[in-house]
Amino acid sequence: MSTLLITGGAGFVGHAVVEHFLHTTDWDIVSLDRLDFSGNLNRLAEVTGDNRDFQQRLRIVWHDLKAEINPQVAAQIGEVDYIFHLAAASHVDRSIEFPMEFAMDNVVGTVNLLNFAREYQTDTLKLLIYFSTDEVFGPAPPGVHYGEDDRYDCGNPYSASKAGAEQFALAYENTYKMPIVVTHTMNVFGIRQHPEKYIPKIIRYVLDGKTLSIHADSTRTIPGSRHYIDNGDVASALRFLVDHAVIREKYNIVGKEECDNLQLAQTIAGILGKPLNYELVDFHSARPGHDLRYALSGRKMERLGWVPGDIRQRLQKTVEWYLAHQERWLPR
Repeated sequence: MSTLLITGGAGFVGHAVVEHFLHTTDWDIVSLDRLDFSGNLNRLAEVTGDNRDFQQRLRIVWHDLKAEINPQVAAQIGEVDYIFHLAAASHVDRSIEFPMEFAMDNVVGTVNLLNFAREYQTDTLKLLIYFSTDEVFGPAPPGVHYGEDDRYDCGNPYSASKAGAEQFALAYENTYKMPIVVTHTMNVFGIRQHPEKYIPKIIRYVLDGKTLSIHADSTRTIPGSRHYIDNGDVASALRFLVDHAVIREKYNIVGKEECDNLQLAQTIAGILGKPLNYELVDFHSARPGHDLRYALSGRKMERLGWVPGDIRQRLQKTVEWYLAHQERWLPR
């Protein structure tokens, strides 16, 4: 039996990884979390439910990675075989206003985790996955899909902090021969996402008949676009990489199809059977640091044998879940 340490396990992506590994493995899981704005223990409570096996296999350790992992916290975590470093500050707007917070959370926090792994897990650690972002590559021109090793062009302090932490991860692999790989993931959606995020917001606005503002270019005719991916598919990809990743390699975890934000909203409105009221707004020009289009290539993972699910099916599942949980997850 293996033990997996997930930083940010109570977060939106992290809890989906916890859920996936509880269902598909017999591993013990340790969630390391500071339980702030992003972390929500209700997610983990819903994942474990009344299942005694799940409850016994999941442990939660509180720690803020801006501080070193001291011997007491290390003892609470215990020996682990795998580490998924998902914890991060990720709000672009806030990074523009408070860049030092993101340097501390994402760069210093990552170095503290790497030092913990180097000092306490030398005999057991098989793989550490650093969870990075598509935003390190910067905006993608039409028709361009960045591969894992393309050049970086960070457009805001958030992406810069993720790129800096990523370079530390690679440096620790080179310097200390630690088993580290890096993933880049695009916009993630799914159940139990914070209601401020785009897809829950679309659902709420369509249900209430409100006008949705959709970010577009300066002409207000071309909406921003992404390769959206379900959080369950992200969890599946990480499980796949446990068996297939090559140390020091990078892997893009990306949705199968590109979808602009207007198409996405129209699809969700169609699932709900209600009209979409919207306006295209030039948010990008007014707020530097927001990129209109991000795009990654998923060919490397596909060649290895992993592909994500169909976005329409995933959106259907997500919308139905929010409809069934409106009171808790779609506050007005």
